Amino acid sequence: MAPATRAAASRRQQRLAAAATTAPAAADAAAAPEAPAGFRPEKPTLFGVPVSNCAAQNRFIIYKKALEGEVDIQAPKLLGDKGVKSPAYLALNPQGKMPLMVLPDGTALPESQVIEAYLLDKYSGVGPSLQPPTPELRARAHLARRVHDLYIQPIQGCMYKKMDAADRCDQLQSIAFQLDVLEELVEGPFVAGEEISFGDAALFPTFVFFTEILPKHFGWASVFEGRPKLAAWWAAVQADPEAARVIAEMRNGLADWEAAKRWDTLGISAQVADGSFNWSCS
Repeated sequence: MAPATRAAASRRQQRLAAAATTAPAAADAAAAPEAPAGFRPEKPTLFGVPVSNCAAQNRFIIYKKALEGEVDIQAPKLLGDKGVKSPAYLALNPQGKMPLMVLPDGTALPESQVIEAYLLDKYSGVGPSLQPPTPELRARAHLARRVHDLYIQPIQGCMYKKMDAADRCDQLQSIAFQLDVLEELVEGPFVAGEEISFGDAALFPTFVFFTEILPKHFGWASVFEGRPKLAAWWAAVQADPEAARVIAEMRNGLADWEAAKRWDTLGISAQVADGSFNWSCS
């Protein structure tokens, strides 16, 4: 290894070690106490907030399998006043993203799909399996997740983040296209047949964003216009008690965004009012 490369590697190791230290910096002395490095909960602990659609996927599995006695659910601020940017949180997930699961031995599991796989494996004998009954239907559920994770999740921020108006409109058009893709994918009544599964868990939290934001802030007549299979799927999902619970949690989080006038503050309302773009994607 070249001397410059070795020096860079050494500096990186020093930064990681500093992030994991238990002693808070002097500048942070007035902040809320940080959780100690090497956080080890008494039981598996999921970190997320109600409005996070990725964390909602995992909460649904916990609720559906009746695991609330086995798995704890906490806000990231448990690990420090800065939440996902707290040193103790970053020591567990350097990406600073939600959700994150920490196991009693200190193992950190970031990423919703990784957490989902752990929960479905670890608690496979508890409650519904959430696995479609045939290889073909399981493949359909996996495909639904891939469509969401690859083509929807990376651009979902166009509904609620600050960005250029032309980029926002292009991404909304892409969401409309992916909704048409999902319309052809849904088996009915759920994504992969008669029983709700991990494929539905991947999709329905993001549909809370779609149904709450697109009509209200971008003038969509309906997310389901011309998409009868998705409309029937959404009705079936909302009739599931645990899915309905997650949907209500997310709607409460979005209500907080509304109360804070997020779309006005970020200039989104002004962009839409300008009328230069086809925001309804019709």
